[in-house]
Amino acid sequence: MPRYDYRCRACGSTFEVSRPMINASDPAPCPEGHDDTVKLLSTVAVTGTSRSQGGAPPPRPAGGGGCCGGGCCS
Repeated sequence: MPRYDYRCRACGSTFEVSRPMINASDPAPCPEGHDDTVKLLSTVAVTGTSRSQGGAPPPRPAGGGGCCGGGCCS
């Protein structure tokens, strides 16, 4: 079950709530009982095998595609 981080605007405490993704946008009162909370952006850690451990190098990202890739802007 995903965990979501929240911060209480009233007391400043940071807390987490485990809930199904379908309930991700539901309000979450802080442990002190305040209702004025905001959901924080989560960070994701991505790890891989390094070359020094005998693994293959990571694949190179594919280029192009979309305006950010330089394909459709004139």
